[in-house]
Amino acid sequence: QVQLVESGGGLVQPGGSLRLSCAASRSIFSFYYMAWYRQAPGKQRELVAGITDRGITNYADFVKGRFTISSDNAQNTVYLQMNSLKPEDTAVYYCKRVSGGRTYWGQGTQVTVSS
Repeated sequence: QVQLVESGGGLVQPGGSLRLSCAASRSIFSFYYMAWYRQAPGKQRELVAGITDRGITNYADFVKGRFTISSDNAQNTVYLQMNSLKPEDTAVYYCKRVSGGRTYWGQGTQVTVSS
């Protein structure tokens, strides 16, 4: 029903920035919640930020003031602007969509913050 395609990951130096994108196929459902999660080696997957179809956002404490989640409903795309990146931000970042009573995950995109 919904397919998610992530892009924008890569290698960046500490203090640098990256912008992740998650494009979702069109859905007949009007309401959704989309979020970015990340998983570092040896750690559990954790919520980074989320946004509703109405533009209501929520953030993990460890990214507040550094990351911004936004959406373009016309393009069914969600973005994660990541600034002031730290080595501990290194992880695979996954896009998640909840709509129509189902949960969908993207394949993930690698973000590496290193000198």
